[in-house]
Amino acid sequence: METQSRGRLRGGGGGGGVPSERTASCLLLTLIIGVCCVHALEMSTGKVPFLEAVNGSTVLLPCTYASCIGITNLYFKWEFNDNGTMQKMADSVIPTDHVEPNKVNVYRERVEYVGSSKENNISILLWNVTFEDAGVYICFGKNPKEKGKNHSAIFTLYVVEELREVDNTLTIMIASCVGGFIAFLMAFMLLKNFTLFVLAKIEEKNKECLVTSSGIDNTENGLSGSKSTPKKA
Repeated sequence: METQSRGRLRGGGGGGGVPSERTASCLLLTLIIGVCCVHALEMSTGKVPFLEAVNGSTVLLPCTYASCIGITNLYFKWEFNDNGTMQKMADSVIPTDHVEPNKVNVYRERVEYVGSSKENNISILLWNVTFEDAGVYICFGKNPKEKGKNHSAIFTLYVVEELREVDNTLTIMIASCVGGFIAFLMAFMLLKNFTLFVLAKIEEKNKECLVTSSGIDNTENGLSGSKSTPKKA
């Protein structure tokens, strides 16, 4: 009986290890899914979410979307914040991934939809901008797969009479200094190599002269020795 009880206890302990591993795996999977779902849909107006445009020009208001769980009937719209009053500019529904919407509704003049669902792009063009067009634009998206969660991105437009000229004096000065230093360094290296080359040639000639003079001295010494040998009577 004691043996059977111990066996049961051991068996129960071993069986308990399996659910714990499964539980850990489930928790990890839940965590991964949770992180993915937090960022399931993202709306983006680019790395630089603002633009300075000249009065009367045509500007692109960029917006893209991304989803790790896919989309189904993604609703998107563009709005303009007119002193606290949100004015709808365009909206539509994208049926599923990489499928173009059946129709894009435009509610404001001088607005054109230029997006492409194949590129997850829902950008619009604003023609002949005026000073009244300056302000905050909101790109909004809602994916039913996320159970009603909303996402948006902001793009700010500044309208000016003319673009400001950028003072490049400091940049030119820095570039000139760097270029001058590089040129000086190259000239120094060339002069150094040339000097070493000339010194090597001079040393080589000196060695040749020493060898030649040494040979001449040995020859002269031999001749003088032969002449001074006395003749026997």
